[in-house]
Amino acid sequence: MTKYLVNRILRGICSIIIVIGIVMMMIYGIMDRNLIFAKDSQYTKTNNNQKITYKYQTWENYGYLDYVTFSEYLQMLLAEGEIDEETMSKAVTLSRKAENDSDLTKEYVQKFNEYYKSQGYTVKRLDAVMASPRKVASGGNQALFAYRDVPLFTRLGAYLRNLVQVDSIHNVENIVGERGITFTLHDPAYGGEKFSPAIMGNGTTNRYLLYFDDQFPYFHQNIIKISLGTSYSVNLGVDVFDTMNQSQGSFKKSTITYPTGLVADSADNLHTATYVEGSRDSLLVLQDRYVDDYTNVSTSKSGFSKVGYSFVIGIMSILLAYFLGVPLGIVMARNKDKLVDKILTCYIVFIIAVPSLAYIFLFKAIGGELGLPTTFDMDAATKLVFVLPVVSLALRSIADLMKWMRRYMIDQMNSDYVKFARSGGLSENEIFTKHVLKNAIIPIVHGIPGSLLVALTGAIITERVYVVPGAGNLLTKAINTYDNGVIIGVTLFYAVISVLSVILGDILISMVDPRISFSSKDR
Repeated sequence: MTKYLVNRILRGICSIIIVIGIVMMMIYGIMDRNLIFAKDSQYTKTNNNQKITYKYQTWENYGYLDYVTFSEYLQMLLAEGEIDEETMSKAVTLSRKAENDSDLTKEYVQKFNEYYKSQGYTVKRLDAVMASPRKVASGGNQALFAYRDVPLFTRLGAYLRNLVQVDSIHNVENIVGERGITFTLHDPAYGGEKFSPAIMGNGTTNRYLLYFDDQFPYFHQNIIKISLGTSYSVNLGVDVFDTMNQSQGSFKKSTITYPTGLVADSADNLHTATYVEGSRDSLLVLQDRYVDDYTNVSTSKSGFSKVGYSFVIGIMSILLAYFLGVPLGIVMARNKDKLVDKILTCYIVFIIAVPSLAYIFLFKAIGGELGLPTTFDMDAATKLVFVLPVVSLALRSIADLMKWMRRYMIDQMNSDYVKFARSGGLSENEIFTKHVLKNAIIPIVHGIPGSLLVALTGAIITERVYVVPGAGNLLTKAINTYDNGVIIGVTLFYAVISVLSVILGDILISMVDPRISFSSKDR
């Protein structure tokens, strides 16, 4: 078993890397990168050279290329001590035309060209666009920059290296107090009176490394962070993993004790505090609340995260599907070709034949007539908002389970061992419970882990129809807005879920059926 698991996990990791590489190749190598500007209002407002530089800057933000301006190059030389500030201030000014540059500027422009061309960059000089002999046109200022497409393997390697980030007391340069880790049994966020263990850091990116609160799963950690990539349109500047796991809904206020001792009713979640250098001195309100620059906090919300809503709806639909689908499949098998079998077969044919979007809208209309909420509301007082999404999502699973359970049952009932059992004098009920059902359920069991894990990914169509703020709609939004970071991050998430579901399914089926073994023996 151990050898099988190791090999399966290694093959799964290789498969995930290959999938991410293919997606990156499609996004950055095949798709037209100009499509990202289709809905960019800022791009339409720019003109002339400003439009060109904006385009290259945006391409860099979206991960298409490396982009370096002439001023950034001089800043690099200044940081390395190769030039002083006076030289930089004189050399950085480009003339409207290249031939009019000063001798000092020409010298460093030449160095800029030689340095970046030697590294495979393309250097581009834009002369000023003039509206008149003495006036530069709007957005027509001169520019000098270098750019280079990021190679696929370089991009893939960088993405995988940054996938897992570990917090350390050396992550922050300028801190107040001594670097180190502090353990407390009484969390300061609760005024130091409530028994709530926490581990806090100074010099770490996150103030709280380990803590407990009243939010599921109640135990949280910030030591290891998963970074799936930064969003540039769906949730600007926020990592995909955080986008999927941040709570949603209205603000949830509680009594907060800030580090300065100030007690207030606030939605600030002090457990999410991260370091932002100079932030405390920038605002008076922060000086009243914080003693250092660990001031960047998120807010507590009343609802679940995107993954949370998808998982809750998914789990309820799975329970409903197995609760109805398996027994109904058994009923169909035991009443083969009878009226109940024919009626339930009509349901299976209907669900398979009709597009899912059609029957989801049909049941949405029926639910609306019955008075059930047809649009999801995170702040709704009633839990009835879950009914229609759960039922709609379960309809297909119920039909599939009925179909396969019926087939497996009939296959087993026609097996030779059943005939021998009958000839041995066993009753039909004994044959059914001790042999047929036990063997027929094995293939169904294999899909249980996959069903549970896939619930995390959400249902795209169902969530869009009922406006559920889940994870299923995230990928479609990212594709519509060409948010490459989210597309890759969600793809990685789906790939990991798929690999885990297969491995866990194999483990579960080996536990149910002792005849299945993943160990090989020499004979």
